[in-house]
Amino acid sequence: MSRVYNFSAGPAVLPEEVLQEAAEEMLDYKGTGMSVMEMSHRSKAYDKIIKDAEADLRELMGIPENYKVLFLQGGASTQFAAIPMNLMKNKVADYIVTGQWAKKAYQEAQKYGRANKIASSEDETFSYIPDCSDLPVSEDADYVYICENNTIYGTKFKTLPNTKGKTLVADVSSCFLSEPVEVEKYGLIYGGVQKNIGPAGVAIVIIREDLITEDTLPGTPTMLKYKTHADADSLYNTPPAYGIYICGKVFQWLKKKGGLAAMKQYNEEKAKILYDFLDSSSLFKGTVRKEDRSLMNVPFVTGNEELDAKFVKEAKEAGLENLKGHRSVGGMRASIYNAMPKEGVEALVAFMKKFEKENL
Repeated sequence: MSRVYNFSAGPAVLPEEVLQEAAEEMLDYKGTGMSVMEMSHRSKAYDKIIKDAEADLRELMGIPENYKVLFLQGGASTQFAAIPMNLMKNKVADYIVTGQWAKKAYQEAQKYGRANKIASSEDETFSYIPDCSDLPVSEDADYVYICENNTIYGTKFKTLPNTKGKTLVADVSSCFLSEPVEVEKYGLIYGGVQKNIGPAGVAIVIIREDLITEDTLPGTPTMLKYKTHADADSLYNTPPAYGIYICGKVFQWLKKKGGLAAMKQYNEEKAKILYDFLDSSSLFKGTVRKEDRSLMNVPFVTGNEELDAKFVKEAKEAGLENLKGHRSVGGMRASIYNAMPKEGVEALVAFMKKFEKENL
């Protein structure tokens, strides 16, 4: 069977050449006579895999030396608790709620101290990013938290909030490595890798060293302390070894593609194809305010639920998979991450044009 165009929000499409390379190495990784899946995380061969992965990620993102890179388990959602446990020294934190995941992080933080919702776009089903140029940042806030790209709602912070000198914490799960990043603007930047980088099961945390201390909230489990993992170079316990290996291959693929500036340009070209069609279509329309549109996740609707369902069904038959929107928005959503080729977006738009003709 030939491969489909997979528009899933995550776990999502991976670069074909990465999958082929992993397939070739499945039974025998570089003459070791075993798969990376079977290899001790304390072995020389694996030590090189994880160290090279970190070095490549540092190079791609321009991560300063005073930041640690942690490869962790538990997905991004575990960080909703780990962040307040490690960073809430004054037991106060400010949250900007622009979608489901920021909302969940905000709710989780309330267990550990005073979490303040200082801005939100919930009033319009999270279809825009609020103005964050002059927010009521709490004087004693330990950090200001954002989810930078909202997978479900298709919005993206184009300008980082003015945190008035407070540490910025950002969940970048669905825009990870899609464009250049100024890491020094954040105290902590993290994400699950299953959308844009690798298989589910790995979370990457990039954290400024001064934020890593023994001084965590009482009762913080050893495994949720950043210091535990920073001191052990992400090898305190058995890491998600195979997942990290695939992430490393994706980092190398991104370097070959020209790095994050080249990816941003490619992602803008891909997104433009789809957004231009949505803006001119008489059947489909995008659900997000234009200036806040994500390059990664594009939700759209026909305005008729039965027609939406018909579209998703017929698209699937045409080899365009996983286009059903999240239940909170309805309609459709195309996730067009780094590994989605431009041809995939062109195929989607061609199908949408055909569907529009047949159903108007």
